[in-house]
Amino acid sequence: MARQFFVGGNFKMNPVSREAKKKLIDALNEASLDPKVEVVVAPPSIYLIPVAELVRNGVKVAAQNCYIKLSGAFTGEISPAQLADAKIPYVILGHSERRTLFHESSELVAEKTRVALDNGLSVILCVGETLQEREANRTAEVVQEQLKPVVKLLKEEDWAKVVIAYEPVWAIGTGKVATSAQAQEVHADIRAFLTKSVSPAVAESCRIIYGGSVTAANCKELATQPDVDGFLVGGASLKPEFVDIVNARNVA
Repeated sequence: MARQFFVGGNFKMNPVSREAKKKLIDALNEASLDPKVEVVVAPPSIYLIPVAELVRNGVKVAAQNCYIKLSGAFTGEISPAQLADAKIPYVILGHSERRTLFHESSELVAEKTRVALDNGLSVILCVGETLQEREANRTAEVVQEQLKPVVKLLKEEDWAKVVIAYEPVWAIGTGKVATSAQAQEVHADIRAFLTKSVSPAVAESCRIIYGGSVTAANCKELATQPDVDGFLVGGASLKPEFVDIVNARNVA
């Protein structure tokens, strides 16, 4: 069975007003989107429920993070149980900004993934290397080391609710983008790693999406690669071109 194309929009800490949030979602609601694509948007946590109530049918909502505990004295954190209760279906975990700015380890990301899945959420699991690691030819090693703690905690059937987002850190918000060949090479390596460490069936069915300065200008070429199953979009998700990225596989 072919893997369903997936496009996520990570708004990060944007927009900064309710009016701007409404304009953003209104534009998405009015757009012509490829119905074959799974579309997910990730607004800041303060806007999760309003966006879920406002956004059109067929577009899902993701949180940008969650914690490993369901409740308690964890000021500023968001519970996976709260997300599930609010009917937020997805959560982004392990984004490079969480790893670098907030010092989240791969082991913590794996624990978050386990708890999120246990509470009925689906996970967009981010992995990726820095520029120094790529220049040292350590991309495959780094990505596999980020995946290994997750593999250790998940059962084979759990992977049906995981989308892996390969986001080279050097390409996030920099305007630089991995070439389609570079993206394909890493995605194929991830699939080979899943074959070996989980199962061939999981490797074949798991969606592996690309993130890192994805735009309307580069998305179509990236989308032609056999192991690129979609995108996790940052800055462009706040612009009209997000629609073009959703429709990257349309041959119009």
